[in-house]
Formats: sequence, structure tokens, C-alpha cells
Amino acid sequence: MCADSILQPTKAGLYCPEGRFYIDPLRPVERALITHGHSDHARFGHGAVMATADTLQIMRLRMGDGFAGSTQIAEGEARIGGVTVGFHPAGHVLGSSQIAVSAGGRRIVVSGDYARQPNPTCAPFEPVPCDVFVTEATFGLPVFRFPDPATQVGKLIASMQEFPDRPHLIGAYALGKAQHVIALMREAGYDAPIAIHGALKTLCDFYASCGVELGELVPATADEVVAQLVIAPPSAFASPWVQRFRDPVIGFASGWMAVRARARQRGVELPLILSDHVDWPALTGTLAELAPSEVWVTHGAEDGVIRWCELAQIPARPLRLVGYEDEAE
Repeated sequence: MCADSILQPTKAGLYCPEGRFYIDPLRPVERALITHGHSDHARFGHGAVMATADTLQIMRLRMGDGFAGSTQIAEGEARIGGVTVGFHPAGHVLGSSQIAVSAGGRRIVVSGDYARQPNPTCAPFEPVPCDVFVTEATFGLPVFRFPDPATQVGKLIASMQEFPDRPHLIGAYALGKAQHVIALMREAGYDAPIAIHGALKTLCDFYASCGVELGELVPATADEVVAQLVIAPPSAFASPWVQRFRDPVIGFASGWMAVRARARQRGVELPLILSDHVDWPALTGTLAELAPSEVWVTHGAEDGVIRWCELAQIPARPLRLVGYEDEAE
């Protein structure tokens, strides 16, 4: 069986004719398999959704109980129509998965968003042997080489020690990145209370209920915030909320902080290069490790990855689906 008969790119997203389902569809469909809970992958209104238990709960928390007609928890492998599907950890955010689709002795792995650096908030990426690997290319250019996350947390702690009277406001996406920053701070030995914007509370509470060590979190919505470290979604920095802080150090945690122009455009004084995606060495290293017979590239700098595959003599093609940015929420 050829790969195109197992999965096909369509206007609605990757479609499996044998199983009659889509993976991370771009619009509401009858049946969807979802890799993780970010809103550019998990959408409201599908007839039926299959995902990990954590992803289903994240979708429920973000969209309400009626986010889909019905839901099914992905456990082990399942037979859907004429194909077998399996969910494997992607190392991106809590509950994130790669979805393997097998039929006729061939396997396609749709990685969704994935990361190879250790992340204390979610299960690590699991390499899954496959014939076709569908990779994201969010940071699919050689310029993106992310440092050890511990060095970025060290930068934050050093700044807080140098400017003890200035609150440090760090922008971090609500799902995954905010909890990642907090967990890394706790791993580094920072045990003081951390203030969080109200938009982060529900997901931080869920992560904590799943055993992720976030320590003491206090609200950053009160008139007086006593914590020196404040985590908020990027949207909060364009609202009157930020004006309550006197002479803050503005930081932003993102893989895009590797591009200095991006930091300047956002007025970021303390750029933290922290991403829940693969950088160039991790992406190309994953392709070399898996050694698939074919690579499909989507969501980002597709041309750079296609060129690398050509040089490595791995057949590759772009899917030309809608591109996403780093946890663009």
C-alpha cells in the first residue's frame, strides 16, 4: 500500500480514507484525531475526537464540555476502519502525541509539534520507526540552535538578583510554555512564590493536578503583587494590566527570541530562548535517527528541511498546510 492511500493532504488537513478520519484538521470534521491541545491543532466542533486523556481534558478546559459530539481516549493501539493507529509521546506539551497510522505493512508517523530537549512538564519524545515521517518545520532553518534551557533560566535568575527591586514580567504562552518556565525555575532551586496572570490559572492547576511541580503560585491580578517573578500570556503586555508594575523587566520565553530583531520589535529587555519545538539540529538529528524512506514537511520553513533531505538523499515533499508559529495562541 502506498503512503498516499493511507494519508492524503486536503484543504481540511491530513485525511485517512481507510479510517475516515482527519489528523489535526483545520476545520470541523466528522472524526478527528488530535495530537495536542494548542488551538491551531485542536479545534471546536468536531463530530468525534480521539486524543490522549490529558489532551481531551485540556480541550475541555479551554473550549467547554461541548467541544465535540463525542470523545474517545487513545490507549495503546486501535483499529479504525482499515488502519491501525497509535499515539506516542511527542515531548511538546502535556498530553502531546505523535500519531502513527499503519496499513498494508507501511507506517506513517504524524509528529504534530515535537521537541527533543528534556521537559519536566511532559513525557519525552518517543522515536517511532516508520516509513514516512511527517515533521513540523517551525524552526526549520540552520540559524535556530537552541541553548540548554538551564542557561536561560540562569539568565532570568541572574537578572532578578541584579535588579531585586524590579518585577520581572515574563511572557509565556498559556498552554505548555508558562508551565515549562515555572517548572524549570523550580528545578533550578527557586522556591519563592511566582505570580501568574489569571489567564494561566486553570491550566497551571491542571498541570499541578497531574503531578507537575509548580510550587507556590499566587495571583498577579490583585492591586498589589508582591512576587518578583510574574508569568503572563503575551497578550497581557498590550493591555492596561501591565501598567500596575513599576519599572518592570520585560522578558519573553520563545524560540523566536533567537532572532534579535524579534526581541527588539516586542520591546523585550530579557529574551529567553526557550521553545517546546525542535531546533535545526534536533529536527535533522531526528530525521537521521529515524531514517524514514520518505519525509513530509509542514508548518514552517519547509524549503530548508526539503533541501536538507535532498542532500541526505531522503525523498521529501512539502504538504503546504497552514503554517503555525511557536505555540501561536
